[in-house]
Amino acid sequence: MGVMVRVPTPLRRLTNNQDKVEVEASTIGEFIESMESDYPGFKERVMDESGQLRYFVNIYLNGEDVRFLQGVDTATQSGDEISIVPAVAGG
Repeated sequence: MGVMVRVPTPLRRLTNNQDKVEVEASTIGEFIESMESDYPGFKERVMDESGQLRYFVNIYLNGEDVRFLQGVDTATQSGDEISIVPAVAGG
């Protein structure tokens, strides 16, 4: 069993409309690279040119924002759940 990834609607066109996918990864960075390998174009949508998470994309590991953990170096384990949540603005 790998890491379960919940894919938000705006990124589902990359995953053939799948709302959940499973990847093998031991860190958030590896998860991003694995998603890029399986779904080209994924990385540029969640990471900026300097290799940091885009400010409008939030990634949660088991409900915890990885920005408040170790960012892309945050360790993952089999059975963990990653949620990708695009920031929403409105008025």
